[in-house]
Amino acid sequence: MNRRELFALTAATAAGAMAASRLEPARIRTRKAGKVEIVYDSPVPAPNGLQATREGLWVMDQGAGSKVCLITYEGGKVLRSFETETDRSSGITCDGDSLWIGSTYSREIVRCAADTGKTIERHFTPGAGVIYKMSGDPPARGSPLAKSRPRPAAPAPPAQPSQVGGFQAGDLLGSKAPGTGAHGQEWRNGKLWFTVPPSREVYRVDPATWTVEMKFPTIGNRPHGIGWEGKFLWVTDSNLNAFFKHDPDTGEIIEKIQLADSDPLPHGMTIWQGWMWYCDDVGVICRLKLT
Repeated sequence: MNRRELFALTAATAAGAMAASRLEPARIRTRKAGKVEIVYDSPVPAPNGLQATREGLWVMDQGAGSKVCLITYEGGKVLRSFETETDRSSGITCDGDSLWIGSTYSREIVRCAADTGKTIERHFTPGAGVIYKMSGDPPARGSPLAKSRPRPAAPAPPAQPSQVGGFQAGDLLGSKAPGTGAHGQEWRNGKLWFTVPPSREVYRVDPATWTVEMKFPTIGNRPHGIGWEGKFLWVTDSNLNAFFKHDPDTGEIIEKIQLADSDPLPHGMTIWQGWMWYCDDVGVICRLKLT
């Protein structure tokens, strides 16, 4: 990175931080979108990442084994499935040949084979750490479907302190909290984009050198799935129960889509042919029409 690129990165990050700090979610223009529909049950018990591709829809499970499935858009038929060498993961994308997965509880981003799940390379997550509280944060939000659709039973990994949920780790474990890493992932033009809740930021990384080229802040404390609509990047926030459209060059928030309290809670998200697909980690795949 030369001096001019460093200056541009610093300026863009500062501008994005200022814009995010001044904005209140309620003051952001709301975009009309289609009604949320539950399309089908997830093929994995705790879906926490989605990626749309020509081949089908990739679904990432956060349960034991961090299983990945490739399914059809219509009907949700499983085309391929395998376990990965990741730890309770929260995001997935595809570079055309391989998958990139946010291994949340090992605080890594893992590249693996798209046919077997075998690990190709592993990287640390910039911005990983313990999720902290900040004045004005929204309360933690749970799925409105949790009582009517309890998660299917799944084998649990051995109990250990690091299994405390990311938002409870700091409160319950204090200085022993191990921290968490990345969530939503996207690939574009040879670069990897991802959200990191502990730092409340979106990152763009050069995967060849593992260098952060750009980052900008999110408006909420629980950024999750991300997806591209043209040049703009939509970022999910689970606690705000909404999606926020960013200009990726500056981090500026252009508009939002606000879900109803009765809608499934958004976790992983992706965009395909005018539809925003998202998953609720109680086990459902949803979509809404972008208008």
